[in-house]
Amino acid sequence: MIIMIAAVAENFALGKDNELVWHLPDDFKRFKQLTTNHYIIMGRKTFESFPKPLPNRTHVIITRQQDYNAEGCLVVANLADALAMVPKDENAFVIGGGEIYALALPFTDVIELTKVHARFEADTFFPEIDSKQWKLVSEEYHPKDEKHLFDFTYETYRRV
Repeated sequence: MIIMIAAVAENFALGKDNELVWHLPDDFKRFKQLTTNHYIIMGRKTFESFPKPLPNRTHVIITRQQDYNAEGCLVVANLADALAMVPKDENAFVIGGGEIYALALPFTDVIELTKVHARFEADTFFPEIDSKQWKLVSEEYHPKDEKHLFDFTYETYRRV
């Protein structure tokens, strides 16, 4: 199964200058819980936004840079090659950025979204979710608190 996982603002903003524009510790915990021991597919810029590779995950990096190398990671030139790296019985999580999400959307089975209840200025956006193609199957609201500056909702969508 191909699963996209992202945290987005009300205006579908993902980030600015290759960084998230909010900090939600519970969302990071959920991301870790869902993606651990799975393949994660991402663009080069998303990979480079991490201080180091994420533990206990197989990283598949998509880049146009022909000589790109990232130790311990699989590097491919396009989404088709990235998807081909994932064994048939494995889940793969597409984790960004914006261009990779847009390319992967037609192949995606499930979207795990954290909707941040605010609007942000951004330079990277998540593709809009077409209600004719996607059904919201679960949602879990979290109010802001001392660790979270914004209200947010975990939303799970399945392809119709």
